[in-house]
Formats: sequence, structure tokens, C-alpha cells
Amino acid sequence: MTSTELARAVVEALIARGTRQVVVAPGSRNAPLLLALADAATAGAITVHTRIDERTGAFLALGIAKTSRVPVAIVTTSGTAAANLHPAVLEAAHAGIPLVAITADRPARLRGTMANQTTDQVGLFVGAVVSSADVREVGDLHFGLVGLGTGPVHLNVQFDEPLLPDDAFVPAATAPEREPWVRGTPYPLEQGPATVVVAGDDSGPGPRVLAEAAGWPLLAEPTSGARNGPNVIRSYRLLLGTDLGQRIERVVVTGAPTLSRPVQQLLAREGIEVVSRRARGVWADRPHPVSVEYDGPFEVHAAADDGWLDEWRSADADLSARIDACVAAEPELTPYEVAVEVHRAVPAEGLLHVGASNPIRDLDLMAGAYPVGERRLIIANRGLAGIDGTLSTAIGAVVGRPHTSRALLYVGDVTFLHDLTALVIGPAETRPDLTIVVANDDGGSIFATLEQGGPAYADRFEKVFGTAHGADLASLCTGLRIPHWRVSDRSELAHALANPNGGIEVIEVPLRRDNRRELDRRIRALAG
Repeated sequence: MTSTELARAVVEALIARGTRQVVVAPGSRNAPLLLALADAATAGAITVHTRIDERTGAFLALGIAKTSRVPVAIVTTSGTAAANLHPAVLEAAHAGIPLVAITADRPARLRGTMANQTTDQVGLFVGAVVSSADVREVGDLHFGLVGLGTGPVHLNVQFDEPLLPDDAFVPAATAPEREPWVRGTPYPLEQGPATVVVAGDDSGPGPRVLAEAAGWPLLAEPTSGARNGPNVIRSYRLLLGTDLGQRIERVVVTGAPTLSRPVQQLLAREGIEVVSRRARGVWADRPHPVSVEYDGPFEVHAAADDGWLDEWRSADADLSARIDACVAAEPELTPYEVAVEVHRAVPAEGLLHVGASNPIRDLDLMAGAYPVGERRLIIANRGLAGIDGTLSTAIGAVVGRPHTSRALLYVGDVTFLHDLTALVIGPAETRPDLTIVVANDDGGSIFATLEQGGPAYADRFEKVFGTAHGADLASLCTGLRIPHWRVSDRSELAHALANPNGGIEVIEVPLRRDNRRELDRRIRALAG
């Protein structure tokens, strides 16, 4: 079959499996696909987003898929363009996101030769994708798309010349109806052991419902989807190191709780009964012993024991108040206060994407529970918890959730600079409303809070971990035609957050880095 026929078959297959948005990066070898997608967009069957950077484009597609919960494709030409998809494919694999990586390739007869932009792309993402295919004809598409819905897939499509069509294309495929959500048979839990519910990333509301029904403390990460209601324990990370934390006998865990070492230590503690709901992603096994693993929801069949919960609530209220007082006593603006203001700025139906490293940890310690039912969505790239592609993912997340009342992104300066090309968006492209808050301490302050930030490594720390950059964010934003605010205190930050300009804008919050380790030490000491 011709390259045009094969490209059109790929587009038909995507539409038939629910894809409605595709991100493309221009190239010569992927021209048949680009033109087929352009025709499909003209026909109203699909929406196409164009980016000049394949890595950025892949994370944009990831973000759209993350919030829309339907497959989204990223299309590249051959060579290094294909390799640039790998970071987003890895994140999609570990987070269970339906990303379709489509790489154009030369015909098989040119492989192993010096043909331009030719390398071995077959199986390029083996170990990260749930299925893949070297596509030469329509029948190959089934094998490449078979795993779609549980994680990323890869179609490596061979295109031979001629690459350009002679006519226009109107796709015949129609989108499938969404399958009804099936809750599954609940697993019964009994009262008895001193139990806490741990809700990791992408848990959904189930852990909250269980915790409230059982009267158990809820230790919910900000991106769990469960940090709502009266059972949330804000300062759980510190309380786990106290006598109260040592009395835990059973943990019900859902999602991917990778944010804090105290939770990982709790789950690995000898003698702890761990009841687990299987997580999404290609590596869903827990890195610790599990007593019970179940694919469905949990429910409790006994009256709540409020005494255990009351102890946790009382301890949390006391410790949280002392943390707030400690932070407020600082003479300069702290990253913890930035986290509080960002959290407050998210309205009902709002969206907050949080960057890795310190921002999500600061939010975890400072953010209380939102009211139930107001449909705020807090997300992050927690599959591999990296900083790569964060801005692109956030932009995609807004595109994939059009009903969002307001969207914010909260990142550190290194994360912002790492994905700066995400802000290179053509004038004809969708540019959603997104307020980006950058906590700028001129380097990698997360490492100051870890072992390598200790005095023994001070003589080498700044060179290999601190990574001061001295970048002028205001000038960068000017060059990208993006509004920029630079705030110096908490009131200015609150004012900037309360007055969005529309479109993409950046609020820069300069912070100190030299006192981060000591401030964290004093906060941890409050737990005793």
C-alpha cells in the first residue's frame, strides 16, 4: 500500500480507539501522517497541536491524556526526533497514561545503511510501552494498539516515497462510546487493628470515602484526589515519627505514595499489615511486603472508632499550628508560604499542577483539606517524579480539561528552565489560561534538604548539586511575549494570584536557598 494509504489507516485507527487530540512535530518522513491529520482536523474529526520540539510535544500530549483520560498521540519524524519521546513515554508507563507514540521510519530496505536520519527505531521503547508494532500495513496496527488504555503504546510506521497525497482525506471512523465505569466488588475490611489510610498519587476519592466510613486517619498526598474532608491529616509526614505513628498496626494503601520517606518507612516496617489496592502503571508491585492486594475498592463493615481518629486530629491541629507559627516568624518570605498562597488560589473546579522536588513537598506539609464536592484537581508527574516536561504537561492538562475554572502551575526555578521550550507556542496554536508560579531560589534547593546537603559535603555541594544559574526570568518571559510579575512578599504574591491576566503568565517569587536546610530542621523538630 502507498504511504498515503498507510497514514490514513493510522488516523482512522486512532479515531476508532477514542483519540481526539494529536500533537505533531514537523518533519519530512512523517509528512504522510501530518497531511492526513491536517485533513482530519479540517473535517472536524480531530484536533491537531503543533510543536517544534518533540520532547515538549510528547509531554504536551501526556498532559492532555492525563486529564482527558482518553488516548492522545504524539507524531514525529525519524532519527533523534523519535528518541526525544522517551522521557514522556517513561512517565506515561509508570503513571498508566494512554499515550500513543507514533514515529515515522524509512522502509525496511534502508535499515542498516547510511540513509539520512535512519537508525534502529523498532522496539525503541521496549520495557516502557505496553505494546508496539513495526507498521508496514494495516494489519500491523492492531498489534501496536492492543495495550492502549493501560499505558503508552508505540507505532513505528514505515513510509516509502512518494510521501505526499494527490487528494484530500475525510476519515470514516467514528469515536467509540465510553465504556460505563464499573466499580467492582468491594473488599471487606473489619475494625480492630489501629489503621490509617494512605492515598498516593492518582488514588481518586475512594480512600476518603473509606476513611470517613471507618473513622480512620487519612494520610493523603496532594495529588491523590483524596485530600478532602474531615479525616485528612495535614502533618502526617512528621507525625509518623512520633509515638502516635509507632502505634499504627495496619495500613490501607492506594495509588502511588512516593512523596515522603516516612510513608515508605511505615509501609516497610516489620509487623505492619499492608492492605493494598493495585496501582496503575507498568511497575505496579509495591516495593515492600503486602499482606493483601486487591484490584477493586475497599469498604468497612463495622462502626467507626472515633477515639483513634480524634487522637490524630488533635495531634495534627496542634502540630500544624506550631508549623504555621514557625514559618510566620521568619523575617523573609519562605517557600512554605508560597505553597499556602498557591493552594488558596485554586478555586472550585480549578486545576493545579505541581512540580517535583520541593514545591510538591512544601504543598504536602502546608496544604489543608479542600471541601468535598468542589472538584478541584491537583496533579503532578509522579510516575517517575522527574522535573522533565513539567510546563508542557501542565499546558496539556489544561487543554484536556476545558471546564477548568482556573489553572495554576507551581514549580521551582530549575524545573521552569528545564522545560522552557514549552512556552514556545505558535500564534495559531491553542494558548490556555495558565498562571505559572516559580519559586526561584537560584538552584536545586531540594538537595540541601537531603544527605548531600550536610556539612561534610559543603565544599563540593554548590558545584554539583546547587547548580546556581543566575537566569533573568523576566527577560526570558519578555522574549517569549509572556507577562511576568516579580513579587517580594506574601501580600504581593496574594495580590498577583488574585489578578490573573489571562493566557499564560509567570509569577516569580525570589527566595533564599542558603537557609533552607536549617529551616527544615527546625520544622521537623516541632514534632518532638
